[in-house]
Amino acid sequence: MESIWTLSSSLPSFPSLEGDRKTDVLIIGGGIAGILCAKALQEAGVNYILLESGRICSGVTKNTTAKITSQHGLVYHKLIKQFGHERAQLYLQANQAALGRYKELCREINCDFEEKDAFVYTMDDVRILEQECLALDTLGFRADFTARLPLPFPVAGAVKFPKQAQFNPVKFLSHIARGLNIYEESRVLELRPGCAVTGRGNVRAEKIIVATHFPFLNKHGSYFIKQYQHRSYVLALENAPALGGMYVDEDEKGLSFRNYQNLLLLGGGSHRTGKKGGAWQELEDFAAGCYPEAVPRYRWATQDCMTLDSVPYIGQYSARTPGLYVATGFNKWGMSSSMLASTLLRDLVLGRRNDYAPVFSPSRSILRPALASNALEALVGLLTPSQKRCPHMGCALKWNSSEHSWDCPCHGSRFSESGALLNNPSTGRLDSKE
Repeated sequence: MESIWTLSSSLPSFPSLEGDRKTDVLIIGGGIAGILCAKALQEAGVNYILLESGRICSGVTKNTTAKITSQHGLVYHKLIKQFGHERAQLYLQANQAALGRYKELCREINCDFEEKDAFVYTMDDVRILEQECLALDTLGFRADFTARLPLPFPVAGAVKFPKQAQFNPVKFLSHIARGLNIYEESRVLELRPGCAVTGRGNVRAEKIIVATHFPFLNKHGSYFIKQYQHRSYVLALENAPALGGMYVDEDEKGLSFRNYQNLLLLGGGSHRTGKKGGAWQELEDFAAGCYPEAVPRYRWATQDCMTLDSVPYIGQYSARTPGLYVATGFNKWGMSSSMLASTLLRDLVLGRRNDYAPVFSPSRSILRPALASNALEALVGLLTPSQKRCPHMGCALKWNSSEHSWDCPCHGSRFSESGALLNNPSTGRLDSKE
């Protein structure tokens, strides 16, 4: 079940690490966040190494729907309430700057980049749209309310962000990665102060960036309780209409739509990892009813890290780990978040001031309502009797019949039927002892 991005693109290959190395900055993780960090450091003249456990872009990056936008659901009225007007405005500015950086880079890269309007719609609650539009107006951003969309069902309305974008992320990263100092098939087995241990050598570094989607180091930062993982599914439909924009339901369980070439990418069927959800069957049923002439050509699934307050964790890994940094918790908006992470982490590594750093600080308060539900899920997972248990922290695994995998409802690790690791934070096979 490969995504359209993988099937339509090819990536450069890199050697495996052989022997010990020393560098100023080590980046762990070869997805879009890690690769963009490497590019930003290289442009700044910093000596760095990037280690990837498999092939670059072989994880979540290749399964995105690849929308580049600062419209992250109906989030801005919530951010003003949680953090105040100034930090909400900085969040918007950071993501708009990331969008601008993509537009600049993609002028020179053949990656199917297209400027598109983005819409978040609601099926029944116009008031929440009014709140969002009012919040954006106070932040100085022009967002429009619209009552009609070219979707095959009526909506109560939508908030429109003009001039956002979409692209082919693998084509983009194929160009960006060439010439970077990357080692593939080089899994980090252990992280020590100033040193990463692999099976074929150690890398010593003054500073380390963990860009592994979900952080794998448990003893610092409490990421196992500060976020959870969420799965969602995509069907690429042929003979479906061109909708002219990017559309997503404000409801976490709703549908998303965008076109790529002659295909309509229909997303949804989502659920917390380790729980039950509609998966591809929900999408197939919807397509059969609303687009009866459409034919599914490709299907894939992805996984997202969801934070307590809808803001990513980008910065120092924890208050007690100087020189160790992280980028995680992108809340389904990994394209803009990865780009802003690359510039923010570059500045932190170089000791530069960055006005956005306090907004994304991983050490900000965790006293949010979602904390209790995360803790409850972890407790239930630990107490549930099961022969299949996650080697990460011992939670009971659940069988995912749609994808034929063993999934952890506590922290989102996933394993194939044979026990191979599919998604972290676990770092080894199902039968391994971490």
